[in-house]
Amino acid sequence: MTLFTCAGCGTPLTVPVSRVPLPAHADQRYGYGLLGVLMEPGTYAVRPDPFGPPWRPWAEVGAAEAETRGVYAPEYALSWGPRGAVVVAPGDVCGTGFIPGRSGGSCCGFGEGDGPNLACVRCGRPVATRVDDCGRWQAVWLDPEAVRRVTGDASPPPQALGWEVLREGRPGMPPVEPPGQWSPLWEAAVAVALARLLAVSSRTRVTVPDGPVAGTFRRALDALLPPGPPARSLALVGPALPAITPDIALVPQHPQTGERWALPGAAAVVPLPWDIWAHLAFHHDRRPVPGAGTMPADARRDDPLPLMPCGPFRPDGDVFLSTLARLPEVRQPWLREIYDQVRSRPYADPF
Repeated sequence: MTLFTCAGCGTPLTVPVSRVPLPAHADQRYGYGLLGVLMEPGTYAVRPDPFGPPWRPWAEVGAAEAETRGVYAPEYALSWGPRGAVVVAPGDVCGTGFIPGRSGGSCCGFGEGDGPNLACVRCGRPVATRVDDCGRWQAVWLDPEAVRRVTGDASPPPQALGWEVLREGRPGMPPVEPPGQWSPLWEAAVAVALARLLAVSSRTRVTVPDGPVAGTFRRALDALLPPGPPARSLALVGPALPAITPDIALVPQHPQTGERWALPGAAAVVPLPWDIWAHLAFHHDRRPVPGAGTMPADARRDDPLPLMPCGPFRPDGDVFLSTLARLPEVRQPWLREIYDQVRSRPYADPF
């Protein structure tokens, strides 16, 4: 286990935590309500990209300098903050206090607009930024230049679960939330995977088999890629599924280690978070239908009907653009054309 301390005075700033992959929805902005916590208790993730102010407009930065920071397509502004920010759940933070006047220009909570808004209670050093404004996932981002990582002695890190154990104990996350809205976590995860799918498609039509994968990916791929032959096949591949080698494989990413399912062969691989992949792979929606026989009319009275979405699935457009802008493949003219098209019409089909 790891804990983080103040680099100035050594005061503990977190409880012991273990590292997991950065969630796909870490930068998502969703609606205007208050969202839940980004990280599970007892975990942390590291952000490879810069975080927080100062911000520099694209016109000032230019394409060449942006590429040195891992951005290959125009964005409104780029963060010039430090790389390697550590994100934890707010409940795992200790030894800090709010800095007066550092609300980040937000309306319902705190944002990152003014930089760090949490300081070490012992020495007063700014150490972290709490984000919990409306439409933002609640999190605390530790400044990598103000904190120190310490190996904890209290307990060993949790043992990574095997793929088969994951299948039994973590069956996946439903895509629809009450009263019939698509889950924002699904919208973000599929948006990330969609950007990577386009990058490995080589501008060739991708065929999606009927079933759950078609409901989340087919509409977007058909809208963004040219029709007609040739075509590349897409399929789920992973633990407890038939051993196949499609042209493009959707594989699970381990929720603890970030490891991708190993696939022998030459297929292109696109990862999905385990909770999304597992639901696509193992969930079978058996809706009640009339049947013959003598079953009593009220036999299903205690069995709730499955939630039905209020509309077609739409990946998160902002997450899609942010992911695509950070893939070197977007420099190819055809993929850059897709990027510019979605950026200029952010609410057009399929977003």
